[in-house]
Amino acid sequence: MEKPTNRVFSGVQPTGNLHLGNYLGAIRNFVGLQDTHECLYCVVDMHAITVWQDPKELTANTREVAAAYIAAGINPETHIIFNQSKVSAHAELAWILNCVVRIGWLNRMTQFKDKAGKDREKASVGLYDYPVLMAADILAYRATHVPVGEDQKQHLELSRDTAQKFNNDYGAEDFFPLPEPLIMGAATRVMSLRDGTKKMSKSDPSAYSRITLSDNADEIAQKIRKARTDPEPLPEAKDGLAERPEAANLVNIYAALSDTTTEEVLKEFGGKMFSEFKPALADLAVDKLAPITGEMKHLLADPAYIDGELEKGAERARAIADPVLKRVKEIVGFI
Repeated sequence: MEKPTNRVFSGVQPTGNLHLGNYLGAIRNFVGLQDTHECLYCVVDMHAITVWQDPKELTANTREVAAAYIAAGINPETHIIFNQSKVSAHAELAWILNCVVRIGWLNRMTQFKDKAGKDREKASVGLYDYPVLMAADILAYRATHVPVGEDQKQHLELSRDTAQKFNNDYGAEDFFPLPEPLIMGAATRVMSLRDGTKKMSKSDPSAYSRITLSDNADEIAQKIRKARTDPEPLPEAKDGLAERPEAANLVNIYAALSDTTTEEVLKEFGGKMFSEFKPALADLAVDKLAPITGEMKHLLADPAYIDGELEKGAERARAIADPVLKRVKEIVGFI
């Protein structure tokens, strides 16, 4: 079986209200990788149900993520966009890998502890086992690279450990490549507009904590104007942001949207007040995001088109994953 050399796999959960953090931390980077990699971009609907989802909302949210991929510039003709549940190899491989992964590995996963909270006994088994399914997502395509945020690095390390243990356990040499992380961009971790110490999240009760990909130009500008700041001018050096989380967040967002660095932003705006910086950031955000939100609205008005693209993508994904799964079954000894 031919080994891929530059294959990217990644996914976004369809949990509703895609926001600026999803765009800057993931989707925008997906677009850039099209020029240099063979890309598979998944709507990970099976991961979404590790926490209960309203079925109608899950359907709508799946289409929303697919629309965001396409609106942001991912070409479904040259790369692959699909939803996870359409490709059974994800679930089948996850079971086999469940028998490779050790319980101690999962017990060290900090994200389960964070998401399950104090009442872990009531969390779903799926939420606990999430990292194994994530490993299966990646390894089903023998992906070589995975764009990840800082909070997903631990799960990718588990995917690498799983691949290595499978190869060793079954004498399969390097059948599964050890996927490498791709951590990209100035704002891989976008924080709340109301509290710079917390990650931007759809679950925050304040709508002003996040810019969503369904916001229009006026809403984007208003949320930036109302973003929490401090009374001091912007510093002229990056060190000056160390104890100023809200200022650091807005500067990082500007840097990411303008494809520059924090240092370059401070070179332009250092010493200036937020009353001058915020309008510039608002104009930039509207310029970059409004075309995407407008195209998403257009695409979502035609759900049959989105469903058709997901099905075509799934067919192409199955053509890659099914032979990998067949070979894994042979390696394991299944008849």
